[in-house]
Amino acid sequence: MVDPRLIRARQSLLGLTINNTFNETMFGEPQDSAKRAAKRLIATRRPWRWTDDTAMALSIVEVLGRYETVDADALAAAFARRWAAEPNRGYGPGAYNLLTRVSFGAPWRREAQRLFGGQGSFGNGAAMRAAPIGGYFANDLDRVRAEALRSAEPTHAHPEGAAGAVAVAIAAALAASGVDRRKLIEEVIRFTPPGQTLARLHRAAEIGLDADPTSVGGELGTGLDVAAHDTVPFCLWVAARHLGSYEEAIWTATSQHGDRDTIGAIVGGIVVLATGEDQIPAVWRAATEPLPDPLE
Repeated sequence: MVDPRLIRARQSLLGLTINNTFNETMFGEPQDSAKRAAKRLIATRRPWRWTDDTAMALSIVEVLGRYETVDADALAAAFARRWAAEPNRGYGPGAYNLLTRVSFGAPWRREAQRLFGGQGSFGNGAAMRAAPIGGYFANDLDRVRAEALRSAEPTHAHPEGAAGAVAVAIAAALAASGVDRRKLIEEVIRFTPPGQTLARLHRAAEIGLDADPTSVGGELGTGLDVAAHDTVPFCLWVAARHLGSYEEAIWTATSQHGDRDTIGAIVGGIVVLATGEDQIPAVWRAATEPLPDPLE
């Protein structure tokens, strides 16, 4: 019998991947015509190639499947192995340099701490891969928080980077558990460590879900700074707004100018746990580059 925890983690990985690849095709497209451009790309640009967001999420699912917990050493090794096999998946400069050194034997703890002048990365990378953790441990939010914090360690030593991972993983767990969309962000706030990410989550919780997404993105941030606090709060607002519709969640994520592939990965990995895989349009699944089995 397949472990239901792993089924949920794989489901989150699929939703993450399709939204990641879909939004990756949108770089350079004008914001006001994103939906029209996306429809054109669905028909003309295939396969949709997944990026580092998916590559690192594959490692998350691999480690959960093998250890039933986030073993930070095993996760760092999996990150480095996948980077070495395909370094052209779109890794940011910080992750690229870190994984280069780790793949040649440097201790990951030291390298993660060295980033950004010794303060560690506060980017959105730990958040972009965290949703499967929430799916896996959906029945235990305290466990989700602890595992998400551990998942950030190999690359994001800064507290803000870790806070982003926690917020996304908790949101995913809540989505899998059938949370009321109007309460999702408030529940996430209860578990998110203090800092700028938490402060913007408080603001996100105050904004009505029927507000204009462009205005909300302008206030909360859409990843242009590639920072956790500039990415995660808007992603969770989009997820809450469209918790019942995977397709509409993608359209809203795509319509914003910013770090579209990461926004897509975060939103897709959360929302699919509420909607199920059946809501993913078949044409999008067919257009997406096939995923390897993370446990093979």
